[in-house]
Amino acid sequence: MNHPHARSHPPAGRSGPDGADPTPVGADPTPVGPRPGAAGTDPGPAGTDSVPAAGSSTAGRSPDSHGSGGGAGPELFTWEHATDPYPAYAWLREHAGVRWTVLPSGVGAWLVTRYGDARQALADARLSKNPVHHAEEGSARRKTGIPGERSADLMTHLLNIDPPDHTRLRRLVSKAFTPRRVAEFGPRVQELTDRLVDGFARRGEADLIHEFAFPLPIYAICDLLGVPAEDQDDFRDWAGMMMRHRKPGQGGGPRGGVARSVKRMRAYLVELIHRKRGDLGDDLISGLIRASDHGEHLTENEAAAMAFILLFAGFETTVNLIGNGMHALLRHPRRRAELQESLARGESGLLGTAVEELLRYDGPVELATWRYATVAMSIGGQEIAAGDPVLVVLAAADRDPERFAQPDTLDLGRRDNPHLGYGHGIHYCLGAPLARLEARTALATLLTRLPDLRLAVDPDQLRWRGGLIMRGLRTLPVEFTPEAQHRK
Repeated sequence: MNHPHARSHPPAGRSGPDGADPTPVGADPTPVGPRPGAAGTDPGPAGTDSVPAAGSSTAGRSPDSHGSGGGAGPELFTWEHATDPYPAYAWLREHAGVRWTVLPSGVGAWLVTRYGDARQALADARLSKNPVHHAEEGSARRKTGIPGERSADLMTHLLNIDPPDHTRLRRLVSKAFTPRRVAEFGPRVQELTDRLVDGFARRGEADLIHEFAFPLPIYAICDLLGVPAEDQDDFRDWAGMMMRHRKPGQGGGPRGGVARSVKRMRAYLVELIHRKRGDLGDDLISGLIRASDHGEHLTENEAAAMAFILLFAGFETTVNLIGNGMHALLRHPRRRAELQESLARGESGLLGTAVEELLRYDGPVELATWRYATVAMSIGGQEIAAGDPVLVVLAAADRDPERFAQPDTLDLGRRDNPHLGYGHGIHYCLGAPLARLEARTALATLLTRLPDLRLAVDPDQLRWRGGLIMRGLRTLPVEFTPEAQHRK
């Protein structure tokens, strides 16, 4: 059928058809090059560098001495790279595990691609999250955060600070993400999931990004924060603009729309904090207010910034986890069938390991957020100067054959799986338990209620959102037998 979300798209990607495994990432790939004017890649999410129309450079600071031992190497952050980054990352792991790269924004950074080096870097206290340590002044610093957050006074959040402030703020919100609290939230996540599936189950077709993976975590995190139901659609619109994630037919949106959406969200959160002071509930924002009132010294800006980053980080990663996960299962029907059979038997073990494997295999976060060397240091034998930015490439580390057996094989039952999909160390993703709950609920519900789910377009027509930090599909059009017919 001609699906409304299908796009003409040149062949790309290396995932094998009909359950086959992709081309081994350890193979020596042909370096990908730029494709001027290529359609199929959209601007990146807020806080990332978009893929340029004509590719980008990856020149080292000094080709002879700065982590470029394998020669020029593949071009990064091009249209082809956004579609399938794994061959390029395999080349980097083999030839230049720590490599200086000039990003499309013009800002340079060290890319760390080997698992051992990545794990070390993520937990190294000498790498600061605070952009004040960036050696470059002015415009370079402004290109490493979320657009609009500085002008909206939203910089003081967990992604941009170090201990002791990080320790203090993380302690304030960690109570909302304990295993007990997340388990208590499970019925609400199931209710939201079923409601969204009800919206398209009888139709026989859907876009699983716009109609399912995108709204589910938005509504869930809004509930957790305490955003009233009547305001949650506004949050969905603002979040969509921040991700440059618009409904089909909406077009490109006005210039500066990301920053304006951030400011609107910040203004709303400040107003909501004032409103809740007179009517505290059991939600996370009320908890932040109580902590502030009991001497935790949480400023209004800190409270607004905390709520903002929990919303921002709490939904985009889950959108991509659900979208990328379903995409992988649809491309590997034998693996999907194994999971469906396990669910039909009422088992939960394979579902749990499947979510962890999907996080490793094609996770929602391609690169960890920015870090800056506070002193001269060494990573993987490469000398890093004080003030240099460092970007840990999670997608590369999680397919390192030195750590994972058959890293390019989707193995839903994989047990030895210490992936870095949600980071490592003190900045390990606070909302990971909630994201896992949402992913397990989403995948189990889709595979159970719509058992013959299948892609509605050729896989080569799928469009990946180009960006530096996050990795996700723009659309995921599917077809299935309408649910009413299954129940006859």
